[in-house]
Amino acid sequence: MNSGIDFSAVRLHVPVARLADALPIMADVALRPTFPKDEIERVRRQRLTSLLQARDDPGTIAATAFARILYGPTHRYGTATVGTAETIKAFSAEDLRAFYTAAFRPANSALLVVGDVVPDKVMPLFESSFGKWQAAGTAAAQAKLPSAEEPARREVYLVDKPDAAQSQIRIGWIGVPRSTPDYFPIQVMNTILGGAFGSRLNMNLREKHGYTYGAGSAFDMRASAGPFAAQAGVQTDKTAESLKEFFVELNAILQPVPADELSRLKHYVSLRFPSGFETTGDISRRLEEVLVYHLPEDYFSKYVQNIEAVTAADVQRVAQKYIQPARFAVVVVGDRKAIEPAVRALNLGTIKVMTVDDVFGPAPTL
Repeated sequence: MNSGIDFSAVRLHVPVARLADALPIMADVALRPTFPKDEIERVRRQRLTSLLQARDDPGTIAATAFARILYGPTHRYGTATVGTAETIKAFSAEDLRAFYTAAFRPANSALLVVGDVVPDKVMPLFESSFGKWQAAGTAAAQAKLPSAEEPARREVYLVDKPDAAQSQIRIGWIGVPRSTPDYFPIQVMNTILGGAFGSRLNMNLREKHGYTYGAGSAFDMRASAGPFAAQAGVQTDKTAESLKEFFVELNAILQPVPADELSRLKHYVSLRFPSGFETTGDISRRLEEVLVYHLPEDYFSKYVQNIEAVTAADVQRVAQKYIQPARFAVVVVGDRKAIEPAVRALNLGTIKVMTVDDVFGPAPTL
């Protein structure tokens, strides 16, 4: 069972010869959950422990602070999926049952099977295990996520983590939903910027300057607009220098991309595409993506064609639209006393100092 930002999935990986034996167990888990008290308390303790561990991990602090700064504390995208200490402590078995009844329903579910099977053989098995699934109670209302405004100007958020071994950097703003018509140009543009080992950010901060083991960028595309972030964990004494180089590349991507670089990175994306279909699990996850985000039926068959069709003008257009460094939020998690003077000297924008408690709230008690 896995629950993410946009959907939940119950997955089964089993030899075809044992499918008939395993499906009833899968159906029992999916359709008849019991939420036993001892299991709830075990998971509750695990999550509270995870929150305590997160407060001591600069990378997690940076990711959590970045989301909260962009979306605010009441937006679903502004809170980590693990929850908060308050919400973890508050829910009951009755709350879980009510949520399950309202959200897990046959009308908004799909069954996928990938393997050495044919419909005539496998459909009777699914009918036997899932065919009598009936919805109970009232379905959950389809709540529309509130809009979140982009930053109007660049601001720097310095989260103090005394004696941190590195500084964690996140730079960006709210990106695009998965439904964006600019998906393919964005994929190519971001691969050039920070989406591959040979990307500009990694070649600059890692290979040229040695400030980090790895730097990159990504658009987290969701049902609604998820964040765009350029990021790295860098040497504490090179925090300001790293920020400077980040903005060198964020500004440079707004300019026309040389033809040889564009061709090389498009081929990189195209040649990596088949690796996403190596196993039955890989294929099923690609099909989940099609269902959840309502992608066209020919999405996969035309993927490479659409990537190769991206032009330098396309890359520059989406870069100028979605990469606006003068309006980005800049989050730095590190040892304030060691990094603040040099960061201030960059004059990137107003600096707001935060604590770990500002990001997570008070530390939970187990």
